[in-house]
Amino acid sequence: MKSLGVFCGSHAGRGEIYRTAAAEFGREVARRGLAIVYGGGNVGLMGVVADAALASGGRVVGVLPRFLQEREVGHAGLSELHLVDSMHERKARMAELSDAFVALPGGLGTLEELFEAWTWMQLELQQKPCGLLAVGTYFDPLLAFLDRAVEEGFVSSRHRALLKVASDPAVLLSKLASAAMPSTPPLSPQPAGAAEESRL
Repeated sequence: MKSLGVFCGSHAGRGEIYRTAAAEFGREVARRGLAIVYGGGNVGLMGVVADAALASGGRVVGVLPRFLQEREVGHAGLSELHLVDSMHERKARMAELSDAFVALPGGLGTLEELFEAWTWMQLELQQKPCGLLAVGTYFDPLLAFLDRAVEEGFVSSRHRALLKVASDPAVLLSKLASAAMPSTPPLSPQPAGAAEESRL
């Protein structure tokens, strides 16, 4: 693992806990010699992560759609900034440049990016581990929902386990570095009562 795709908010949230965690995460990634690949913005937690990593001597690569360059205020101090034409191209470029993915607190875009990367791993379209930095209680309802989805037979326990979760950046990065990508059997019709083994 040499590079890490990071998804996080273009807003900083209402508690200092989010800025503190984002800065700690950026410093830890840089300390490990990993490059950060992120959305390229200079605002919100995006900017906090980038600034912390850069200040610690890390390499930070931004991928920013041109139409968001002003709205998200493109970061001028990055190691590299790739300007692209669409959100689809942004995600494809980030996936190409990243060896693993981590989501920090954020909104709809953060969740959408994490779930797409996680789904691609489930479908074996990519073999890059996904993680979630659990800051405070922010993600607790989401994690409870995911467990409920397993209980109700919409997500298999093995696919739920593909998402690595930790509140400590060092622990999370170690989990990603050692994550095994299980082979998934092909899709096949499931008999009644076999929801636990459902692929989706």
